[in-house]
Formats: sequence, C-alpha cells, structure tokens
Amino acid sequence: MEQGKQGAMVEKMVPPQNPIEEFQARFKELQAGVRGWLAKQSLPVEAAVVTLTSGAQGAAIGAFMGTLTNDVSSSLPTPPPQAGLNPQAMASFKQAQALAGGPLVQARNFAVMTGVNAGISCVMKRVRGKEDVQSSMVAAFGSGALFSLVSGMGGPNQAANAVTSGLFFALVQGGLFKLGQKFSQPPTEDIYYSKTRSMLSNLGLQSYEKNFKKGLLSDNTLPLLNDRQVAGFAALRDVKIPPGPRLLILDHIQRDPEIKERRG
Repeated sequence: MEQGKQGAMVEKMVPPQNPIEEFQARFKELQAGVRGWLAKQSLPVEAAVVTLTSGAQGAAIGAFMGTLTNDVSSSLPTPPPQAGLNPQAMASFKQAQALAGGPLVQARNFAVMTGVNAGISCVMKRVRGKEDVQSSMVAAFGSGALFSLVSGMGGPNQAANAVTSGLFFALVQGGLFKLGQKFSQPPTEDIYYSKTRSMLSNLGLQSYEKNFKKGLLSDNTLPLLNDRQVAGFAALRDVKIPPGPRLLILDHIQRDPEIKERRG
C-alpha cells in the first residue's frame, strides 16, 4: 500500500508534458521514419511519393489561397466567343484568370508547382548525390514550365512562354538558394582564440570566452598568464571572471605542457 501511495505521489509530482511539444516530437519521429523508409526505396518510388505528398500540400495551400481570391476571379467578366479579341489580349485575360482563380484553380496551380519542384529535386539529389543551386534551378525550371502549360498563362506560343516562365522560376529559385546559403553559414571561427576556446570547453567554462575576447586575452597570452601567478590572477579578474573559474584556468595553464612549451 505504501509503495502504491509513493508511486501515485511520484506521478503527481511529475509535470504533465506539453501537448504541443509532444505532438512536435512525434511528428519529427514520424518524419524521420518516412525519410529513412524513402532512402531505402528505388528512385521511381521515392520520386513518386515525394511528388504526390508535396503536390497534396501545395493543393491544400492553393485551395486556401483560392478562397481569398475567389471574389476577384468572380468579378472578371468572361468575354463571349464572338468578341474577336486578339491573341495577346486573350493571353492577358487568361493570365488574370490563372492568378485570381478560385480554390480549385489555385489548388491545381500550387499542386503542380510544389509537386513537380519536389519530384525533380528528389531525382536530381539521388542522381547527383548532392543538393546544390544547379539542382534547385533545374527543379524550379521544370515547375515553372509545367505551371505555365497547366494554368493556361502566356501568349499564342505556349512552348516559348513555358520556357520563359521556367527560366524566371529558375532565376528566382537560384537567387533564393544563394541567399539562404549566405545567411545559414555558421560564423567563421576566430583562429586567435582556438586554444582558449578548447581550454574553456574542457573546463566547462565556455560562457567566459567573451570575457577573454573583451580583454584581448588571445592564445598568445595564455603562456603569459602562467608567467606570474599574481599577474595572471589580476588579468582574469580585470575581465570579470570570478575567483573559482580563475583558479581553474590558471591551474590548467600551469599543468598544460603545450602552453609551457610555447612559453619556453
């Protein structure tokens, strides 16, 4: 009975897990499992699954966007067949319909764009063994060209307009890919503090790296901190490192043979 009461008390003491965090964790596990399964499949199977799933996601987004533009598309007058519009004017009208269509039209357009883009990216990554700007631009060209054909955008020469749309999509995608790479690159490591960073990491004092940089205590100054214990202690104090970490740092410097060798 006592053990049962203790178990119940422990369960009450354990805080309930956040349902959103739990859902996110399960979704990541499911996503990792699906990716692992796809990696074991043949190229046609992987490409087909990726294209269908991405197309379904794009269709859902397009349907939602279509509800926002439904009023605009309904206000566009449909020219009668005998209106005798020139091909250029008719092409402009079709472009307006494609960009301001209802839920079904936008679902189709977004499904084509996202599905084809993801499918070609999957094939290029499997064939070339990497995902770079060239593969991204090829996928964007394919999705742009097919979107132009399916949506009915363009002038009388649909083939030329498909190529133009594909090139536009490719250029935009290539620029976004390069921009994303630029902002996602990790900051370059400061070579003047590599030994200092390693020492602080070994001591569990990584948070004091900024103090070393603020006081310009680089790798070249580490042997000097051990030259005179009092001077080293004062130097670390001046950069606002507490007494406990100071003692650990000075002791490490005194025992490190590599630092002693550099001083000699």
